[in-house]
Amino acid sequence: MNKADLVDVVAGAGDLSKAAAGRTLDALLSAISGALSGGGTVTITGFGTFSVSNRAARMGRNPQTGEALHIAASKSPKFKAGKALKDAVN
Repeated sequence: MNKADLVDVVAGAGDLSKAAAGRTLDALLSAISGALSGGGTVTITGFGTFSVSNRAARMGRNPQTGEALHIAASKSPKFKAGKALKDAVN
C-alpha cells in the first residue's frame, strides 16, 4: 500500500473527500516528523511508538578500497509496534 492507496482508504472510511483525507494524512505525518525532530516520542495507543535512536560515531571501511573512514554520530527514527498491531498482524 502506498500513500495514494492510504488516502483512498481514509477517504472511504472517514466519509471525506480525497483532498481532505490527503491533507489530514500530510498533517499527521508532519506532526510526527516535527515531534521526532525535536527529540520527542509519539505514542499511538494500540498502534505503536515512534522515537529517535542515537547512533554513536564509529569507524567503518570502504568496501571498494578497504580504506578506514570515520562515520559520524547520527539520529535515526525508530518504530516499536504496539500489542494491538502485533495481534492484528498475527
